Amino acid sequence: MTQPAHTQLHSAAKKSQFVNMLVAVGLQDAGFEHGYHDTLTKRERLLALLQSDLGFEGYKTGYASHDLHAFAAKFPPQLARLFIQGLSQPGDKVLDPMVGSGTAAVEAMLCGRKAIGIDIDPLALRLSRVKTTRYDLTTLRETTADVVDNARDLQRDKPRMERHLRLRFAKEEQEFINYWFQRSTQIELIALISAMETIVDESARSFLELTFSSIIVTKSGGVSLARDLAHSRPHLDKSKSPKNAIDQFSARAVRNLASLAAIRRCRYKPRIIEGDARKLKLSDDSVDLVVTSPPYANAIDYMRAHKFSLVWLGRTVPELTEFRGKYIGSEKTNGFRSAMLPKQAADVVAQLRRLDSRKSIILEKYFVEMRAVFVEMYRVLKADACSVVVVGCSTMRGLDVQTHQCLARIAQQSGFDVVGIARRQLDRNRRMMPARFGSNGTTGIEQRMHDEYVIGLIKPTK
Repeated sequence: MTQPAHTQLHSAAKKSQFVNMLVAVGLQDAGFEHGYHDTLTKRERLLALLQSDLGFEGYKTGYASHDLHAFAAKFPPQLARLFIQGLSQPGDKVLDPMVGSGTAAVEAMLCGRKAIGIDIDPLALRLSRVKTTRYDLTTLRETTADVVDNARDLQRDKPRMERHLRLRFAKEEQEFINYWFQRSTQIELIALISAMETIVDESARSFLELTFSSIIVTKSGGVSLARDLAHSRPHLDKSKSPKNAIDQFSARAVRNLASLAAIRRCRYKPRIIEGDARKLKLSDDSVDLVVTSPPYANAIDYMRAHKFSLVWLGRTVPELTEFRGKYIGSEKTNGFRSAMLPKQAADVVAQLRRLDSRKSIILEKYFVEMRAVFVEMYRVLKADACSVVVVGCSTMRGLDVQTHQCLARIAQQSGFDVVGIARRQLDRNRRMMPARFGSNGTTGIEQRMHDEYVIGLIKPTK
């Protein structure tokens, strides 16, 4: 039955007030709650938020611990916070099953929620854990200063550091390091590694190792000979003159310590768990809200960049190569089994098959893997709880594969109600998307990353 006009206007006014209240006040005040949570249904709140301005142009995104480390394709923290504050209450459990850089987990923590973040990427786990740890900053500052002083002393003993380099790395890792790092930089980095490994406190060492990683995995390629590392498309540039790694580490540590100061007083410590979004180790009906951003259909190759620091931190090149095949959206299709997909997704796969058979298998695998994610999200969510999924566009062989529409249908097939889909224009510089060096922005990966969509889902009550 259609509502009377005056009732519709009253409802629209309430929704407008709800959104304006969150944007004007809630984005600055993590403790702010309001009675509109009670006067609007969860579905009404989700729809109102989807209909609001989700661009956040001009907003500062590097507050709190969000700027500890570069990470490709991060969504703005205000986007996560808007939905967290609008769709959950203090003390609620907020899940990001593909936590990435930890943006949603940090925002949930700042908003007084119990955050759960899950990922399989080893650098994502390191980053999210450090970003959400409450440190004794005085002690951590002193520890960091000691490490820097120790590293400077070790750097002067070049024969000893050369010996460490030979003994620490196997042939494949040595070849990788020799290709991407100048010899003088290698001496500085192994001196830092040696100094950090004397630190007994595990959480302090995690902070130091993440700071170490942050001077390597940067937009410019940091102290390596790579460019565009944060965009996960590294290019060798032998003309680079990297700055002293110990100096860079010291300066970055000062910045990171200042950033961590903003999260010391948060009530709940998030749980950051190594795991697979396709097989969540969480109880049924235990989560109050999901806020997440899955990989692109033709995925960003995170490991291509992440291995630049992970190799230094003890991972082997073969181990990291194997990791790449485990990511949702990876191009590894061995053993993939086809499954029933909604008509729209199946039609897109069929269209792509006529253009490129192999690419169509990769896309179909992505959709099947995302269906497993939606099934798990549905299982762990409470009834009448929402899931907010931020999805990027993808173009494969010139075909727009309509990722947002296909994923919405897949979510629907998994049991969700689709409340709405909102489009937001992408700020490529802030979202840190891959860019092909020397291209004019009209080919390859550049064609598919100018917009993204926010899918609003709700688990219906039975």
